[in-house]
Formats: sequence, C-alpha cells, structure tokens
Amino acid sequence: MSEGSHEALVGAQFGSRAEAYLHSAVHAQSADLDALAALAKGRDGARVLDLGCGGGHASFNIAPFVGEVVAYDLSSEMLQVVADAAGKRGLRNIVTQQGPAEKLPFADGSFDMVVSRFSAHHWRDVDAGLREAARVLKSGGELVMSDTVAPSNPLADSYFQAIEILRDCSHGRNYTRAEWEAAVARAGFQAEVATRFRMRLEFKSWVERMNTPKLQVEAIRALQTSVSSAITDYFDTEPDGSFKIEVLLLQAKKAG
Repeated sequence: MSEGSHEALVGAQFGSRAEAYLHSAVHAQSADLDALAALAKGRDGARVLDLGCGGGHASFNIAPFVGEVVAYDLSSEMLQVVADAAGKRGLRNIVTQQGPAEKLPFADGSFDMVVSRFSAHHWRDVDAGLREAARVLKSGGELVMSDTVAPSNPLADSYFQAIEILRDCSHGRNYTRAEWEAAVARAGFQAEVATRFRMRLEFKSWVERMNTPKLQVEAIRALQTSVSSAITDYFDTEPDGSFKIEVLLLQAKKAG
C-alpha cells in the first residue's frame, strides 16, 4: 500500500478512530444488524467473510450462529480493536486479516457468505471488490451488502456526497439502489431482497467520530442552512444539524 494512496488514506482515517467506531451507538445498534443476525441463524458450520469490518459489529452479531467469521479490514488498528472486543465477548470463532476489498487473500470458493456493512462507500473500486466477493464465495453462496444509499434525486445526491466528503476525506461515493443492483449483477450475483432502513445521525457524535476539522464542520453546517427546504425535508435536518439517511440491505446469490 503506497503512501498517499486511497487505501493508505482510509487506513489512516479509520485506524486513529477505531475505538470511536467500536463504541459508536449508531454502528452498534440498528435494524440492519438485527437483519444480519437473522440471516446467519441456522448456518452452524458456515464460514463468513465480514468485508471491511470496521468496528466489528457485523462480525459480533453473526458469530454466535456460524462456524467462523473472518473480520477483514484495511486498518490494522481497527482489526486489533475487533480482536480484543471479540475476546472479551467470548467470540472465539472470529479471526482477523488485513487487506483491501479489491484484492482478497483467500482461495476461490472458500466462504459460504460474504457480508459488508458501511464499508463499500470507501472502496476505491466497488466493481473489483464485488468481483472478489464473488470469487471467494462458493457456488450459490450469499452476498449481503448493507450501506448508506444515495438518493435518486440528483440535487439530494450531490448534497449528500458533499457533506460526506467534508466530514471524512476518505469517502468515495454513496450509491443509489439502482446502482447497487446493477453492480452486483455485473459481478455475477442475482439480487433477491432489498430492504431499506431510515437511520438518524446525531450531528455532534457524527463529526466527532471522524475527528472532522472545525473548518469542515462549519462548512457542513453552512450547507445545511443554505440548501432548499426540499433537501432539508428529505434528510429531516434538525436545528442542531442532526439528520436522517437511508440504509440499504441488499441480499444476492452467486450464480452457479
């Protein structure tokens, strides 16, 4: 990973904030985690890859129901936090491995299920990451992607991408549902179920979690108070800057 690369930036951004993400309430408690746990039930011997595991919340919720979870992330600091937390929770079937989504160090067909939560909007190449997910899945294996989803309205989309990159310079892009369905199809998956969740982001903790510089926080607040009421209403923006976003949980099967 070369210094100055996108991967290095993502690793540095999140490595320094690993503990904050472990203890983030919005990451640790949400409807999509309940859905992931429900999907894992009844898969006692399954091997699962948590792709871009972040603070490990998907791994923690899936591990009680499967044989093994490989928590995989760019950040070694994040992986250490996940390993320590898994040990404290008695989740001995979670192992960690470091690397980018676009080049997985695993054999073809070595997983029964690949999950990824709140990670793909940081990937350098989503198509490459999804192709790798398909490669390491067994025939008929399941992909479950949970991520913030962009609005289909261009004005709302532009605004959302702007505040995201101001808050976190490693942000890549939030994709629309249509873009997600097209991307998983290109990678060789058949989309089966798409579920949307509405999630509230408390402004103060949202920017503190990434240690967003004061100037950029002020720029976000300026945008929030300058856009049209249609945008404010879409995101349910509150006086303190807190707002709501949509999360898409997409289930797809590998063809074969």
